[in-house]
Amino acid sequence: MSDDLDPELLEFAAKVFDFARQGDAAALATYVDAGVPADLTNDAGDSLLMLAAYHGHRDAVAALLDRDADPNRANDKGQTPLAGAVFKGETEIARLLVESGADPDAGAPSAREAAVMFDKKDLLELFADY
Repeated sequence: MSDDLDPELLEFAAKVFDFARQGDAAALATYVDAGVPADLTNDAGDSLLMLAAYHGHRDAVAALLDRDADPNRANDKGQTPLAGAVFKGETEIARLLVESGADPDAGAPSAREAAVMFDKKDLLELFADY
């Protein structure tokens, strides 16, 4: 199927995913405001939010959440942005995701399960009310 896609479109999408990986919140905001879906996913099902959260870019995460990115959207492996933030030890990003409606029990493994697995007591406390 990817053989049928416009190479320029693929290059454009790669650039947007790089903005998420690199944490370019301003560029992400500009492109999403111009019509790029806030929940755009790559070939592994990783959303822009997943990539920004996993790579520790709080401002990019905030920009995407402000533009209605789904904090519970799992990738093709069942991993959520919150679980990615827990895995990487990104407490502030995890807090922001939870405040935006991320479910600590969504996905496989869930963020709560990852916090237990990696003995992240501060994150387990964050999830205590959920």
